[in-house]
Amino acid sequence: MDSSKSILSRLFHLTPIDFRDESDEKYERCCQLVYNLCNGVSEKEAHDALSGLVCKNSQGHDDVNVGLLIIILIEPATAARFYRDLTYLTRDGLNLVIGHLNSIVTEKFHKLQDHTRSQVIWLIKELIRNTVNNVDNLCFHLLRQIAGGDLSQKNIWLTESLLDIFVENRGWIEKYNVLIATIVYTYLRLIADHLGQKYNVLRQKEVDFCILLLREKFSDCMMIGRDLVRLLLNVARIPEFEALWRDIYNNPSSLSPTFTGVAQLLAQRTSRRFLQSRLTPDMEKKIGFLTSQVKFGHQKRYQDWFQKQYLSTPESQTLRCDLIRFICGVIHPSNELLCSDIIPRWAVIGWLLTTCSSNVAASSAKLSLFFDWLFFDPEKDNIMNIEPAILVIYHSVKSHPIITATLLDFLCRIMPNFSLSLKAQVKHGIYTSLRQILLKRVLPSLSPLFEKLDNELQSLLKETFPEFCTSFGIKIDEPLKDSSDLLVKTNHLSLNNSEHTEHEAQFSEDEDDIPLDKLRNRDVKFRPIRENKVDNFGFAELLNDNIKKHFINLKEEKDCETRCEIIEKLLEAVLQRSAGLAQILSDEFSRKIFPDEVDDESIEDSIGTPLFVMFRNLCQTPEDDPNRQPLLNILAEMSLHQCKLGYLLLYYLKASKAQENRMSTYKDYVHTQGSWAPVTRNMESKDLASSLLNDLKMCQEDDVRMFCYIIPDIYTQFQGIAVGNAKLLNLIVSCIDPTQLQDLICLLIQKNIIMFKKESFLSVLNASLEWESFEQFCLWQLIAAQNIPIEYILPMLPKLEFTTHSEALVSISLLLKQEKPSADLLKHIMSEVKPNDNFAVTVLTGSSLKRKRQTNNKALAPTVDQTLAHLDQLRITCKQNAFFNSDSIQSALLQVQSSCSDTQKAKFSDLFALVEELEDMKSSKSGRMGGRGKLSGPKNMKSKPAILDSDTETDSTEDEETIKPKPRKKKRLLGFDSD
Repeated sequence: MDSSKSILSRLFHLTPIDFRDESDEKYERCCQLVYNLCNGVSEKEAHDALSGLVCKNSQGHDDVNVGLLIIILIEPATAARFYRDLTYLTRDGLNLVIGHLNSIVTEKFHKLQDHTRSQVIWLIKELIRNTVNNVDNLCFHLLRQIAGGDLSQKNIWLTESLLDIFVENRGWIEKYNVLIATIVYTYLRLIADHLGQKYNVLRQKEVDFCILLLREKFSDCMMIGRDLVRLLLNVARIPEFEALWRDIYNNPSSLSPTFTGVAQLLAQRTSRRFLQSRLTPDMEKKIGFLTSQVKFGHQKRYQDWFQKQYLSTPESQTLRCDLIRFICGVIHPSNELLCSDIIPRWAVIGWLLTTCSSNVAASSAKLSLFFDWLFFDPEKDNIMNIEPAILVIYHSVKSHPIITATLLDFLCRIMPNFSLSLKAQVKHGIYTSLRQILLKRVLPSLSPLFEKLDNELQSLLKETFPEFCTSFGIKIDEPLKDSSDLLVKTNHLSLNNSEHTEHEAQFSEDEDDIPLDKLRNRDVKFRPIRENKVDNFGFAELLNDNIKKHFINLKEEKDCETRCEIIEKLLEAVLQRSAGLAQILSDEFSRKIFPDEVDDESIEDSIGTPLFVMFRNLCQTPEDDPNRQPLLNILAEMSLHQCKLGYLLLYYLKASKAQENRMSTYKDYVHTQGSWAPVTRNMESKDLASSLLNDLKMCQEDDVRMFCYIIPDIYTQFQGIAVGNAKLLNLIVSCIDPTQLQDLICLLIQKNIIMFKKESFLSVLNASLEWESFEQFCLWQLIAAQNIPIEYILPMLPKLEFTTHSEALVSISLLLKQEKPSADLLKHIMSEVKPNDNFAVTVLTGSSLKRKRQTNNKALAPTVDQTLAHLDQLRITCKQNAFFNSDSIQSALLQVQSSCSDTQKAKFSDLFALVEELEDMKSSKSGRMGGRGKLSGPKNMKSKPAILDSDTETDSTEDEETIKPKPRKKKRLLGFDSD
């Protein structure tokens, strides 16, 4: 019998620093369990013992299945026997075994011993032969373990072993179209690694199998998308693929009836699943850690370690393409991560490009970086796929200008050379990419990219991208005549671009230095600086005609009073430009913004339009920055023409999550609306509360789903305004559906938000009495979710009418049903008697208002009139009078009757008559029973057995506190009277 230590060592190649996790412990325990049952006995006895344990409980079944799996992996000699036992003993179709095998392959395949890896391949063959479910997923995870750019013996063995399995079981893999596409994608990529003569046999097997699948299952392979074209380009010189390319161009329908040509593939974005498949899980984990946990500036040791492990050999240079495609297409960091100090994606890609030692691999890496640009479609593609490339270019201008130059040169030359037949589409895709980059403010301007380039590349850029070069107002091949021209022509750029319009200080070159001896020999004379008069009004030609007229008049006019009038007209004309901006962006206010499917990606896409760019600039501008107030002024003026601006700003602040105290931007916006009064307006000062409610009301009317999305942050960021605000609550309950109500209730129960406070609670309840029934029921659901103390609600009871406020009374009744009785509680319940009002009766007969003796605080006790009135109401309401059969009730009523005034006796005569009727019935019964009992009355109550029903224990009146009859000894329940 093997020890537990040898089990793990035979399964994994362990180092002294490896720790044993929970799964390792389980593998040891289960394997040892099976060994104990099977060692020293015959196969039949071992099978019976295992079967008995499996049938005992589910835990036994799981332990035996896992133990048999581990034995199959570590003991090739007996694997067939134990696999047979496994198929007989499993009760779940081997789902548990497949799950654990998936876990081993995904997380610990690199630790497996060589013989264990062979057993994994053997076991997969057996599972496929027996058509076990979910083996296709297992094959997918094994394909991921084949590393690109790795020609080690283990990697080649795994590549060939899996290929043999797929060739032998082609009929089986044809059932799984995703597996077919993954196999083609994987082996097309690997063929490029196996071009050496040493791998001719393997390469030919890969080529034949890929060609077979591509020609017979091309419709399944089309799901790969544009990266299928990229991989086919890498192997286009192989004769079989050269013939395939001819069919793709000349006869596409021969491959699939739905295939129209290569443009169809290039227009389809490749799924993340395929891009992810070309990195091993270990690589993916390390790249994910690098881009989500490592701070910018501290990444070098992690990069060096990764390069040493995966990128140190000449053949591993091809892996850079896979890494770049993975980073661009799969790793899409959140807004919080983008705003943090974590190393950005462009820095990782820049590292991969700068450390590339092969020209061929570098060219492929550039194509991988720009591949999504070539056929970019904003409706289908994601801006995050093209963002890293432009940021690598931008951030390399200073530190690695050669990278910027080579990438821009590649972008210019790929346009005409990628495909002659698709030249127009490629140009359109690249132009669309650049427009989206500017539109979504990935870069505020492209001008910094062209400043430090050589003349030849500048000319090429001007020829290739005239739209983006001329937009800067700079003729690249002509020097500026006057520095003021630059100021004038770039004056329209945004404030955020100011840092790019100034030339940075540079060290002079060595050849520019003048020797000191020559300087001394020169005749140096002082020359005064010649002053040139600058025309400060030269830019007036660029202004609007109306503004230009006022501006010139202001310049020429000398009279102070007239100049004041002109300046007022000038300001009015300037303010009208904000209305023009609001009109230009009118489509932003009319389109649907909030996405149908809410996730991080869709929310991010929804705020990627020009209007939200203005919001982003405002949020990113520090409060002490003088440029912040002009932005606020523009938005405040625009809000006069577009009333939706306020709630769209709230939506952006919620969706962007750019900073913790982000709602302060909205407060500044509202403050600007109120305090910044243009000279042509007579605006009333707006306070924050009214502005917030107006914006939320507008949002609720336009888009309820967006309104409900914003509301939780309103209650957390504007607690002083929102909590306990009846108007806001009415807005909420008047539009929400049950699902949205459930979301709010969950937030309240989790204490993530607070919607009510004691000070304003009664005013909320008063206001709610005028709301619709559904709105009131929603409100009471929210009240119950926040666990409002019943004491807050009780003062409301006297104001409620049983017939007109049924919604509130129903909800209060349900809340009181859960409360323990108290003097204060009963005081409010019984404080007033109203005709046709069953509220007090309902509450007092509720099942959880158990009888509780009052204290001696008589000031809180109800009056006799109140108690008798409620008892009379109970008499009228309840059809069964078992309540009044109670000895204590009869005794109390008789005592009260004797002390009542004539007015009270007349008022409650029917109630007292009921007791007298019951007394007469009991007297006649006692006479018929021949002296077995005496007349019931106050004096002989002690000797009478108790007559109880289910309500007796809960019924009580507060008169017991005054009368205090002598306690009776409890007797066993005998039963009901025959009457």
